[in-house]
Amino acid sequence: MPTQTEIELQAAAFRRLQKHLMQDRTDVQNIDLMNLAGFCRNCLSRWYAEAAADKGIEIGKEEARELFYGMTMAEWKENHQTDSGDAQKEAFKTAFEQNVGKD
Repeated sequence: MPTQTEIELQAAAFRRLQKHLMQDRTDVQNIDLMNLAGFCRNCLSRWYAEAAADKGIEIGKEEARELFYGMTMAEWKENHQTDSGDAQKEAFKTAFEQNVGKD
């Protein structure tokens, strides 16, 4: 497969994942994603910013989140985030440290 075609397919798959998480499954909380899969929407926005940095493009944390979420973090939280239980929060501490590092 030509490299450009592979890049286009990867980009299309990323856009589909983004749509799925941002429009189709807003009921799934970031804490649940992190606890089960080791990544969440915030990780995806961070990876986006890291990829930009690799190309010499500086994108801040909040800007990357807004680009990925299609809204500010405050808007996302207001519209979609629910309260987390103590067990979820404890599991998150472990998942975050294992997958992202110490805070």
